[in-house]
Amino acid sequence: MALLILLLFIAVPVIEIALFIQVGGVIGLWSTIGVVILTAMLGTALLRHQGLDTLRRVQESLAENRMPVVEMFDGLCLVMAGALLLTPGFMTDAFGFLLFVPPFRAVAARAIGRYIVTHGQVHVSTSGMGGGPQGGPFDDPGYRAGGPAGPSGGPVIDGDFEEVEPETDKIGNSPDSSGNDGHGGNR
Repeated sequence: MALLILLLFIAVPVIEIALFIQVGGVIGLWSTIGVVILTAMLGTALLRHQGLDTLRRVQESLAENRMPVVEMFDGLCLVMAGALLLTPGFMTDAFGFLLFVPPFRAVAARAIGRYIVTHGQVHVSTSGMGGGPQGGPFDDPGYRAGGPAGPSGGPVIDGDFEEVEPETDKIGNSPDSSGNDGHGGNR
């Protein structure tokens, strides 16, 4: 993998320089510089438009209690597209514009997914709701597989309460809990 990255760091600039020389020889120096600046501005506008759309789709997914996996992959592709379009060069611009095309992103997502499933190892870990190093409400020893249990092993019922003041008689005396009316007699 390190060798591949090294080759990319060497090959990409060499190819870009060769393309600059070829295109500059055909359309001229200032036109070439203009094209590079134009692609950077166009890429920025596309990134803003598609990025806001992706953010809206992420919010919709979260509102529907769905993991926004596709939207997160699209966001990652858009970040890469923006970086490639801001990098001066025709080959990087071509790859950057490809990443703005949704069908290309879908094909790339399927290919990467297949590669990960066949060659990679996927580990998922969570924390905060139990099972993690920080613990959580379900790490309570009283919690059973069938649901939370109270100290006696029975179910726990959550509820709300409101404290109600006892009623007073016309003189201002309130009855006590023994059934006494506050005047020495029973009701």
